[in-house]
Amino acid sequence: MDTTTVRRAQQVADQALGWLAAMRTSFALPRDVPHWEIGGDELKALAELALSAAITRREAVAGPRTAQAADELLDFAWREFDSGELLYQLQRHTPPATHPTEIYSHFTIAGLRHPRLEELAAHLGRLRAAEVPEHVPNRRLAVLAARRRIGLPDPDDLAEQIALTWLGGTPEPWMLDTYNAYGVTHTVFHLTDWAANPEGLPPHLQEYLHRWLPVWVDVFTETRSWDLLGELLITDVCLTEPDWYPHAWAELAAAQQQDGMLPNGFTQPPADPAQAFRNHHHPTIVAAVAGTLTVSRALAVAS
Repeated sequence: MDTTTVRRAQQVADQALGWLAAMRTSFALPRDVPHWEIGGDELKALAELALSAAITRREAVAGPRTAQAADELLDFAWREFDSGELLYQLQRHTPPATHPTEIYSHFTIAGLRHPRLEELAAHLGRLRAAEVPEHVPNRRLAVLAARRRIGLPDPDDLAEQIALTWLGGTPEPWMLDTYNAYGVTHTVFHLTDWAANPEGLPPHLQEYLHRWLPVWVDVFTETRSWDLLGELLITDVCLTEPDWYPHAWAELAAAQQQDGMLPNGFTQPPADPAQAFRNHHHPTIVAAVAGTLTVSRALAVAS
Protein backbone atom coordinates (compact mmCIF):
# COMPACT_ATOMS: atom_id res chain seq x y z
CA MET A 1 0.00 0.00 0.00
CA ASP A 2 1.69 3.23 -1.15
CA THR A 3 1.38 6.48 0.76
CA THR A 4 -0.07 8.30 -2.25
CA THR A 5 -3.08 5.99 -2.28
CA VAL A 6 -3.55 6.35 1.49
CA ARG A 7 -3.51 10.14 1.17
CA ARG A 8 -5.90 9.93 -1.77
CA ALA A 9 -8.30 7.72 0.17
CA GLN A 10 -8.16 10.08 3.16
CA GLN A 11 -8.87 13.07 0.93
CA VAL A 12 -11.82 11.34 -0.70
CA ALA A 13 -13.28 10.43 2.70
CA ASP A 14 -12.75 13.93 4.13
CA GLN A 15 -14.35 15.65 1.17
CA ALA A 16 -17.25 13.18 1.03
CA LEU A 17 -18.02 13.66 4.74
CA GLY A 18 -17.84 17.39 4.20
CA TRP A 19 -20.47 17.22 1.47
CA LEU A 20 -22.69 14.96 3.57
CA ALA A 21 -22.43 17.41 6.46
CA ALA A 22 -23.36 20.30 4.20
CA MET A 23 -26.37 18.35 2.89
CA ARG A 24 -27.49 17.13 6.32
CA THR A 25 -30.96 18.64 6.18
CA SER A 26 -31.70 16.73 2.98
CA PHE A 27 -31.52 13.51 5.03
CA ALA A 28 -34.18 14.68 7.52
CA LEU A 29 -37.27 12.51 7.82
CA PRO A 30 -40.66 14.02 6.92
CA ARG A 31 -42.52 15.55 9.84
CA ASP A 32 -46.05 15.61 8.40
CA VAL A 33 -46.77 11.86 8.17
CA PRO A 34 -47.18 9.08 10.75
CA HIS A 35 -43.97 7.15 11.36
CA TRP A 36 -45.32 4.04 9.64
CA GLU A 37 -45.89 6.02 6.43
CA ILE A 38 -42.34 7.34 6.11
CA GLY A 39 -41.03 6.21 2.76
CA GLY A 40 -38.41 3.53 2.37
CA ASP A 41 -36.11 5.83 0.40
CA GLU A 42 -36.04 8.36 3.25
CA LEU A 43 -35.33 5.67 5.84
CA LYS A 44 -32.63 4.09 3.68
CA ALA A 45 -30.81 7.36 3.02
CA LEU A 46 -30.73 8.32 6.71
CA ALA A 47 -29.68 4.80 7.69
CA GLU A 48 -26.78 4.86 5.24
CA LEU A 49 -25.73 8.28 6.51
CA ALA A 50 -25.69 6.88 10.04
CA LEU A 51 -23.65 3.88 8.90
CA SER A 52 -20.98 6.03 7.27
CA ALA A 53 -20.72 8.24 10.35
CA ALA A 54 -20.62 5.23 12.71
CA ILE A 55 -17.83 3.59 10.72
CA THR A 56 -15.88 6.85 10.75
CA ARG A 57 -16.22 6.97 14.54
CA ARG A 58 -15.35 3.27 14.92
CA GLU A 59 -12.20 3.42 12.83
CA ALA A 60 -10.95 6.67 14.43
CA VAL A 61 -8.54 7.55 11.62
CA ALA A 62 -10.12 10.84 10.53
CA GLY A 63 -8.66 14.22 11.33
CA PRO A 64 -10.36 16.43 13.95
CA ARG A 65 -12.55 18.29 11.47
CA THR A 66 -13.84 15.18 9.71
CA ALA A 67 -14.27 13.31 12.99
CA GLN A 68 -16.38 16.17 14.36
CA ALA A 69 -18.49 16.20 11.18
CA ALA A 70 -19.06 12.44 11.50
CA ASP A 71 -20.03 12.77 15.16
CA GLU A 72 -22.50 15.52 14.33
CA LEU A 73 -24.01 13.48 11.49
CA LEU A 74 -24.37 10.46 13.75
CA ASP A 75 -26.04 12.54 16.46
CA PHE A 76 -28.32 14.09 13.84
CA ALA A 77 -29.40 10.68 12.52
CA TRP A 78 -29.98 9.33 16.03
CA ARG A 79 -32.18 12.33 16.83
CA GLU A 80 -34.11 11.87 13.57
CA PHE A 81 -34.87 8.32 14.70
CA ASP A 82 -35.86 9.67 18.14
CA SER A 83 -32.96 7.90 19.82
CA GLY A 84 -34.19 4.58 18.44
CA GLU A 85 -37.80 4.99 19.58
CA LEU A 86 -39.07 5.55 16.04
CA LEU A 87 -37.41 2.33 14.90
CA TYR A 88 -38.89 0.50 17.88
CA GLN A 89 -42.34 1.74 16.96
CA LEU A 90 -41.82 0.74 13.32
CA GLN A 91 -40.82 -2.74 14.44
CA ARG A 92 -43.90 -2.99 16.68
CA HIS A 93 -46.15 -1.74 13.91
CA THR A 94 -44.87 -4.30 11.37
CA PRO A 95 -43.32 -7.26 13.22
CA PRO A 96 -42.32 -9.21 10.06
CA ALA A 97 -40.27 -6.27 8.78
CA THR A 98 -36.52 -6.53 9.25
CA HIS A 99 -35.41 -3.03 8.27
CA PRO A 100 -36.07 -1.33 11.65
CA THR A 101 -33.63 -3.65 13.43
CA GLU A 102 -31.18 -3.50 10.54
CA ILE A 103 -31.15 0.31 10.65
CA TYR A 104 -30.86 0.29 14.43
CA SER A 105 -27.85 -2.03 14.29
CA HIS A 106 -25.85 0.67 12.47
CA PHE A 107 -26.04 2.82 15.59
CA THR A 108 -24.79 0.03 17.83
CA ILE A 109 -21.48 0.24 15.95
CA ALA A 110 -21.06 3.57 17.74
CA GLY A 111 -22.42 2.32 21.06
CA LEU A 112 -25.91 3.84 20.78
CA ARG A 113 -28.55 1.43 22.14
CA HIS A 114 -32.30 1.05 22.60
CA PRO A 115 -32.94 -1.85 25.00
CA ARG A 116 -36.65 -2.30 24.20
CA LEU A 117 -35.95 -2.66 20.49
CA GLU A 118 -33.23 -5.21 21.22
CA GLU A 119 -35.61 -7.17 23.44
CA LEU A 120 -38.27 -7.12 20.72
CA ALA A 121 -35.75 -8.17 18.05
CA ALA A 122 -34.62 -11.09 20.19
CA HIS A 123 -38.24 -12.21 20.64
CA LEU A 124 -39.03 -11.94 16.93
CA GLY A 125 -35.85 -13.83 16.09
CA ARG A 126 -37.09 -16.84 18.08
CA LEU A 127 -40.28 -17.15 16.02
CA ARG A 128 -40.65 -19.77 13.30
CA ALA A 129 -41.30 -16.95 10.85
CA ALA A 130 -37.74 -15.72 11.32
CA GLU A 131 -36.43 -18.94 9.81
CA VAL A 132 -38.29 -18.57 6.52
CA PRO A 133 -38.15 -14.93 5.35
CA GLU A 134 -38.77 -14.41 1.64
CA HIS A 135 -35.45 -12.64 1.15
CA VAL A 136 -32.78 -13.08 -1.50
CA PRO A 137 -29.73 -14.79 0.07
CA ASN A 138 -27.53 -11.73 0.64
CA ARG A 139 -30.48 -9.96 2.28
CA ARG A 140 -30.79 -12.83 4.73
CA LEU A 141 -27.14 -12.25 5.61
CA ALA A 142 -27.96 -8.58 6.22
CA VAL A 143 -30.54 -9.57 8.82
CA LEU A 144 -28.09 -11.95 10.47
CA ALA A 145 -25.42 -9.23 10.55
CA ALA A 146 -27.84 -6.86 12.27
CA ARG A 147 -28.72 -9.51 14.84
CA ARG A 148 -25.04 -10.21 15.38
CA ARG A 149 -24.36 -6.54 16.14
CA ILE A 150 -26.97 -6.47 18.88
CA GLY A 151 -25.57 -9.63 20.45
CA LEU A 152 -27.79 -12.37 19.03
CA PRO A 153 -26.25 -15.63 17.81
CA ASP A 154 -25.88 -16.84 14.23
CA PRO A 155 -28.01 -19.77 13.11
CA ASP A 156 -26.48 -23.21 12.82
CA ASP A 157 -26.90 -23.18 9.04
CA LEU A 158 -24.85 -20.02 8.35
CA ALA A 159 -22.52 -21.86 5.97
CA GLU A 160 -25.50 -23.11 3.97
CA GLN A 161 -26.94 -19.60 3.80
CA ILE A 162 -23.62 -18.23 2.54
CA ALA A 163 -23.52 -20.92 -0.14
CA LEU A 164 -26.88 -19.72 -1.49
CA THR A 165 -25.52 -16.27 -2.38
CA TRP A 166 -24.09 -15.46 -5.80
CA LEU A 167 -20.62 -15.13 -4.29
CA GLY A 168 -21.06 -18.31 -2.27
CA GLY A 169 -21.60 -20.25 -5.48
CA THR A 170 -18.30 -18.92 -6.94
CA PRO A 171 -19.82 -18.64 -10.43
CA GLU A 172 -18.01 -18.01 -13.68
CA PRO A 173 -16.68 -14.46 -13.19
CA TRP A 174 -17.81 -13.24 -16.60
CA MET A 175 -21.41 -13.87 -15.51
CA LEU A 176 -21.26 -10.95 -13.06
CA ASP A 177 -23.73 -8.18 -13.86
CA THR A 178 -24.39 -4.97 -11.98
CA TYR A 179 -27.19 -6.43 -9.86
CA ASN A 180 -25.12 -9.40 -8.72
CA ALA A 181 -22.04 -7.22 -8.23
CA TYR A 182 -23.92 -5.29 -5.57
CA GLY A 183 -24.96 -8.63 -4.10
CA VAL A 184 -21.30 -9.72 -3.95
CA THR A 185 -20.22 -6.55 -2.17
CA HIS A 186 -23.00 -6.74 0.39
CA THR A 187 -22.36 -10.40 1.09
CA VAL A 188 -18.81 -9.40 2.02
CA PHE A 189 -19.94 -6.39 4.06
CA HIS A 190 -22.38 -8.47 6.11
CA LEU A 191 -19.98 -11.33 6.79
CA THR A 192 -17.07 -9.09 7.80
CA ASP A 193 -19.10 -6.35 9.53
CA TRP A 194 -17.67 -3.75 7.19
CA ALA A 195 -14.04 -4.88 7.57
CA ALA A 196 -14.17 -5.19 11.37
CA ASN A 197 -13.84 -8.97 11.06
CA PRO A 198 -12.15 -9.99 7.77
CA GLU A 199 -11.95 -13.59 8.99
CA GLY A 200 -15.74 -13.74 8.81
CA LEU A 201 -15.44 -14.29 5.07
CA PRO A 202 -14.60 -17.98 4.41
CA PRO A 203 -11.11 -18.63 2.97
CA HIS A 204 -12.35 -20.09 -0.31
CA LEU A 205 -14.35 -16.93 -0.99
CA GLN A 206 -11.33 -14.79 -0.14
CA GLU A 207 -9.34 -16.78 -2.70
CA TYR A 208 -12.09 -16.36 -5.31
CA LEU A 209 -12.18 -12.59 -4.76
CA HIS A 210 -8.40 -12.25 -4.91
CA ARG A 211 -8.55 -13.93 -8.31
CA TRP A 212 -11.48 -12.05 -9.86
CA LEU A 213 -11.89 -8.77 -7.99
CA PRO A 214 -9.02 -7.20 -10.02
CA VAL A 215 -10.94 -7.92 -13.21
CA TRP A 216 -14.19 -6.48 -11.89
CA VAL A 217 -12.42 -3.39 -10.52
CA ASP A 218 -10.95 -2.76 -13.98
CA VAL A 219 -14.34 -3.22 -15.66
CA PHE A 220 -16.22 -0.82 -13.40
CA THR A 221 -13.36 1.69 -13.45
CA GLU A 222 -13.45 1.68 -17.24
CA THR A 223 -17.23 2.13 -17.28
CA ARG A 224 -16.94 4.94 -14.70
CA SER A 225 -19.47 3.25 -12.43
CA TRP A 226 -18.25 5.16 -9.39
CA ASP A 227 -20.87 3.94 -6.94
CA LEU A 228 -20.17 0.28 -7.63
CA LEU A 229 -16.43 0.86 -7.89
CA GLY A 230 -16.49 2.38 -4.42
CA GLU A 231 -18.27 -0.70 -3.09
CA LEU A 232 -15.70 -2.97 -4.74
CA LEU A 233 -12.91 -0.97 -3.09
CA ILE A 234 -14.64 -1.48 0.26
CA THR A 235 -14.87 -5.19 -0.55
CA ASP A 236 -11.11 -5.28 -1.11
CA VAL A 237 -10.30 -3.86 2.33
CA CYS A 238 -12.72 -6.31 3.93
CA LEU A 239 -10.35 -9.14 2.90
CA THR A 240 -7.63 -10.38 5.22
CA GLU A 241 -5.01 -9.25 2.67
CA PRO A 242 -6.24 -6.30 0.58
CA ASP A 243 -4.82 -5.52 -2.86
CA TRP A 244 -5.51 -1.74 -2.55
CA TYR A 245 -5.94 -0.90 -6.30
CA PRO A 246 -4.05 2.43 -6.57
CA HIS A 247 -5.17 2.98 -10.19
CA ALA A 248 -8.82 2.69 -9.23
CA TRP A 249 -8.36 5.08 -6.32
CA ALA A 250 -6.74 7.60 -8.68
CA GLU A 251 -9.75 7.44 -11.00
CA LEU A 252 -12.26 7.63 -8.15
CA ALA A 253 -10.52 10.66 -6.63
CA ALA A 254 -10.44 12.38 -10.02
CA ALA A 255 -14.19 11.82 -10.42
CA GLN A 256 -15.03 13.43 -7.07
CA GLN A 257 -16.30 16.98 -7.44
CA GLN A 258 -14.71 19.93 -5.68
CA ASP A 259 -17.54 20.11 -3.15
CA GLY A 260 -16.95 16.46 -2.17
CA MET A 261 -19.89 14.86 -3.97
CA LEU A 262 -19.11 11.70 -5.92
CA PRO A 263 -21.36 11.31 -8.97
CA ASN A 264 -23.01 7.97 -9.49
CA GLY A 265 -21.35 7.72 -12.90
CA PHE A 266 -24.56 7.26 -14.89
CA THR A 267 -26.29 10.65 -14.70
CA GLN A 268 -24.89 14.17 -14.96
CA PRO A 269 -25.31 15.92 -11.58
CA PRO A 270 -27.43 19.08 -11.61
CA ALA A 271 -25.65 22.25 -10.55
CA ASP A 272 -28.04 22.67 -7.59
CA PRO A 273 -26.81 20.43 -4.71
CA ALA A 274 -30.36 19.92 -3.44
CA GLN A 275 -31.39 18.53 -6.82
CA ALA A 276 -28.21 16.47 -7.10
CA PHE A 277 -28.88 14.87 -3.72
CA ARG A 278 -31.41 12.33 -5.00
CA ASN A 279 -29.10 10.47 -7.38
CA HIS A 280 -25.70 11.17 -5.89
CA HIS A 281 -25.86 10.94 -2.10
CA HIS A 282 -25.34 7.17 -2.14
CA PRO A 283 -22.03 7.12 -4.05
CA THR A 284 -20.81 9.93 -1.78
CA ILE A 285 -21.66 7.84 1.29
CA VAL A 286 -19.85 4.90 -0.32
CA ALA A 287 -16.82 7.12 -0.96
CA ALA A 288 -16.71 8.18 2.69
CA VAL A 289 -16.80 4.56 3.87
CA ALA A 290 -14.32 3.35 1.26
CA GLY A 291 -11.81 6.06 2.09
CA THR A 292 -12.15 5.59 5.84
CA LEU A 293 -11.75 1.80 5.74
CA THR A 294 -8.86 1.96 3.29
CA VAL A 295 -6.92 4.33 5.52
CA SER A 296 -7.73 2.27 8.60
CA ARG A 297 -6.65 -1.03 7.07
CA ALA A 298 -3.50 0.52 5.65
CA LEU A 299 -2.49 1.88 9.04
CA ALA A 300 -3.23 -1.51 10.64
CA VAL A 301 -1.04 -3.31 8.09
CA ALA A 302 1.77 -0.79 8.54
CA SER A 303 1.76 -1.02 12.35
